[in-house]
Amino acid sequence: METDDFRPSDNVEDERAASGGRGFPGGGTGSLGIGTVIVLGILGWYFFGDPTAILNALNGGSLPTDQSGPSQPSAVDHSQDGKVQFVKLVLGNTEDRWGEIFSAAGKTYHAPKLIIFERAYQGGCGMAQAAMGPFYCPQDQRIYLDVSFFDDMQKKFDACSDSKACQFSEAYVVAHEVGHHVQDEFGILPRVTQAQQAASSKAQANALQVRIELQADCFAGLWANREKKNSEKTKLPFLEAGDVDQALQTASAIGDDRLQKEMQGYVVPDSFTHGTSEQRKRWFMNGFNSGEISACDTLSANSL
Repeated sequence: METDDFRPSDNVEDERAASGGRGFPGGGTGSLGIGTVIVLGILGWYFFGDPTAILNALNGGSLPTDQSGPSQPSAVDHSQDGKVQFVKLVLGNTEDRWGEIFSAAGKTYHAPKLIIFERAYQGGCGMAQAAMGPFYCPQDQRIYLDVSFFDDMQKKFDACSDSKACQFSEAYVVAHEVGHHVQDEFGILPRVTQAQQAASSKAQANALQVRIELQADCFAGLWANREKKNSEKTKLPFLEAGDVDQALQTASAIGDDRLQKEMQGYVVPDSFTHGTSEQRKRWFMNGFNSGEISACDTLSANSL
């Protein structure tokens, strides 16, 4: 992946120096209810070892906390500065491409803020922790990201082979969270929130969550399609051989079925919140191959 044509975003707030706390104050998550935050809880499976930990938190419960109490903010890890700059470039590019898409539809795109933090940070949806993975908070329309997550993708989940190969996978993660903001802009999230609150069971609410997550995957693919076309016009490089395959490998590595199988030895489909590996790959490719929003209608699709 090349970023020669990318514009760095002005909407990234580096809060690493102000973060570093541990645990959730009071032990609760409050605003992390399923109706208020769409969480990409990938690392919850790894760190907590309990496949229901993130689901319980999304339904108003609490995540396991560090009993040693809060700590003082630590010195900024400048070894990650290159990753921070990369995130700025990717976010800036999503702003440009989604701005064009919204403009063509007669709408205005309001870009999200992206908060870079280390370990933990108090945000609009409660305490963000690195163990939760990146997530989008509709309450303050911000994306929260600890860039060390990218190292975990490579080392813990074998989602990509090396730092260079991981770049498009990392861009896919950012674009996925931006996809949730796009859903918010379209008014999709509030509608699904109401449907989840009215759901008769956790399984039904989870099924809606899967459709939301798969649509965000599709929107990530749509962004990549539009940037690929833009790069063809500007004659500046974007995708390299193997980039899309690497992103698909990442999608496969973080599918609910694979994570559950690895952590507990069996799969519980009713507890899925992000979709299977195959579903995540398929919907990303739907967006990437078509470049059209209509190809990402997971909410009315008869089959995922």
